[in-house]
Amino acid sequence: MRSIWNGAISFGLVSIPVKLMNATENHSISFRQIHLADGGRIRYRKVCELDEQEVTSAETGKAFEDTDGTVIPVTDEDLASLPLPTAKTIEIEGFVPASAIDPLQLDSAYYLSANGVPASKPYALLREALRRSEKVAVAKYALRGRERLGMLRVVDDVIAMHGLLWPDEIRAPEGVAPDSGVKVRDAELDLADALMNTLGEADLDTLHDDYREAVEELVAAKAAGESVEAEEDAGEGGGQVIDLMAALENSVRAAKESQGEGGGGGMAEVHPIESGRGGGTKKAGAEAKRTSGKRAASKRAAPKKEAAGTKSAPEKSAARKSASRTTAAKKTAPRKSAAKKTAATKSTTKSTAKGTTKNTAKGTTKTAAKKSAPAARKRTSA
Repeated sequence: MRSIWNGAISFGLVSIPVKLMNATENHSISFRQIHLADGGRIRYRKVCELDEQEVTSAETGKAFEDTDGTVIPVTDEDLASLPLPTAKTIEIEGFVPASAIDPLQLDSAYYLSANGVPASKPYALLREALRRSEKVAVAKYALRGRERLGMLRVVDDVIAMHGLLWPDEIRAPEGVAPDSGVKVRDAELDLADALMNTLGEADLDTLHDDYREAVEELVAAKAAGESVEAEEDAGEGGGQVIDLMAALENSVRAAKESQGEGGGGGMAEVHPIESGRGGGTKKAGAEAKRTSGKRAASKRAAPKKEAAGTKSAPEKSAARKSASRTTAAKKTAPRKSAAKKTAATKSTTKSTAKGTTKNTAKGTTKTAAKKSAPAARKRTSA
């Protein structure tokens, strides 16, 4: 990486030569302005408003415009003559916990590299001191013609520096917060917590600029002469929340479905809440509370009844079932006895009929045999 500043870190009487390098880079796509009629590029020129003549960079200088419009020229020599101890030094002012730095103050980020072999030992000393103390160093430094505030911290094995805005550069959030009369119910907070837990932690390494990729694809398609069709916006516009609770519940359900958990049983964990629009839900909630109270009272009263010798509800139900079975058995017994007698009579009748039929058939057969015997003898003698 190319260094943009060379100087030293002043750590008490210890001086650490360092080089300053940008820790971030800008990946945004820049566009040129062109003349729509012929595609010519539009350029800006520096023109003096008095003589309307274009001037070069060598002919331009700095000036301070007073409130009354007076222009006061300030040269580079004037600025160089000012006492600026931090012109080539990162002056450490003290150490604070990282939580003491308001994130609103964070500005540009830089890496500090040891400048030369002799700087390696004091560089490592400051790095390990910051690591062990779990604090950050607050420092002042000068860059691009102005003194700035910075914060030094350890990133892996490197000392990083974040430019900080001065405290008086942070605006107070007056008139930004909503009216103080807005109330947030516990049920709404519970749903918000459920949504946060469902979404889980954000993996910053997987996030990327979708818009920049779309612009790159658009430019590549136009360069290749391909037609570009506008995609329909599937998102819902307006930004108005009609029903906050319904929106939260739907968000939890959608988040669970997107993570493969399914939306059917997930909402069972969410307690019913009052919609605030009508009395139906409130009445249902009140009725549920009364029913719950009655059940709780019944459970509490049950042990007392058992102690007094009174049968509990389950015992009474069992007794009723047993008595019903005994009565039914008594009524059914005579019917079963009569059925047995009828079956016995039928069996006797069948056996008698069978016997009579057999005997009759035997007698008839014997009589026929006796009558046919003399006739047979006569035929034989003849």
